[in-house]
Amino acid sequence: MTAAEKKLGEKNLDLIFEFEKYVLEHPEITEKIPRDAVVFMKVAGDGNFNRWSERKAKKRAKKGCPLIAVTVKRLGPVHSRIEGLALEHAA
Repeated sequence: MTAAEKKLGEKNLDLIFEFEKYVLEHPEITEKIPRDAVVFMKVAGDGNFNRWSERKAKKRAKKGCPLIAVTVKRLGPVHSRIEGLALEHAA
């Protein structure tokens, strides 16, 4: 695996994680995804990633299996969900 492929794979994992959180907050979206579908991520304006992601999805999909593209138009800022924190010296 090349460094570029590794970077694409990491980006894909980040997007999948964000999509999972989105689905937890908007479960109705799952009604639009067939049970046997292969879901893959795309990013608006990132043709290189989108081609890579779709190519990977097509390789995984069985014949006749629907492909569903999830296009992320933009991501909000990353922030921690920690509401309280304590630090202490352990040694």
